Amino acid sequence: MNISVDGYNINYKITGGGDETVVMLQGWGTTMEMYDSVAATISDRCRFIQLDLPGFGGSDEPKQPWSVADFSDFFCKFLDALDVKRVTLIGHSYGGRMIIDLATRESIPFEIERIVLIDSAGIMPQRSAKQKTRIRMYKMIKKIADVELIYKLFPELIDEWRSRQGSADYRAASPMMRQCLVKAVNEDMTERLPGIRQEVLLIWGDADTATPISDAKKMESLIPNAGLCVLEGCGHYSFLEQPGIFANIMRTYFKDSSLLRSSE
Repeated sequence: MNISVDGYNINYKITGGGDETVVMLQGWGTTMEMYDSVAATISDRCRFIQLDLPGFGGSDEPKQPWSVADFSDFFCKFLDALDVKRVTLIGHSYGGRMIIDLATRESIPFEIERIVLIDSAGIMPQRSAKQKTRIRMYKMIKKIADVELIYKLFPELIDEWRSRQGSADYRAASPMMRQCLVKAVNEDMTERLPGIRQEVLLIWGDADTATPISDAKKMESLIPNAGLCVLEGCGHYSFLEQPGIFANIMRTYFKDSSLLRSSE
């Protein structure tokens, strides 16, 4: 299905039914279909909404570089367009950043009942001396490469260098979405975690290299009412790597929310 929100054509779908509305906020560069298996775990007991954020999947791209807060602002408008006033939020990777932002705002136009964060982003990694040196070198070379005369002299060399820079997500993104990604990865949300008032279930792969298990443990320690479930041998897409275990966790939690409190 498609809906127009604030001038953007947005791809979304709704499955299941029930009193509780759950919305899935996706990881960077994914499409909403990647989370069909997440929906399948609980759509028999709740109304499950998936969407492609602007610039993701089948939705229109932002017209200017958006920050995490800008994506969150848009999401508020999306829920208003669907007349959703009370919701449980599930966030994977980048979607977790948005949820941390939304849950720690002074006010939002809807109520967040509870939260599930799956291999969530939001904590900025500590950079080693080697990484800091590499970043300084990159910035220096980029300044040279951006000089029009230099590019005219060595176009193939500079294009080849540019193609090797940044993460896989960065290289795969459009120019506009690259600017959005840079804004996101340079925002550390650690200090906002104690301000989350909702019950939070953390689900993490212990072999995640994008958002390491140390991030999960830090979130568990800083969020007042959080519990952590670790999926052994799984990486950044733990819900796809151990679908059976993940489904059991979700079904148990959404059947009995006291699971989190009993794990403390």
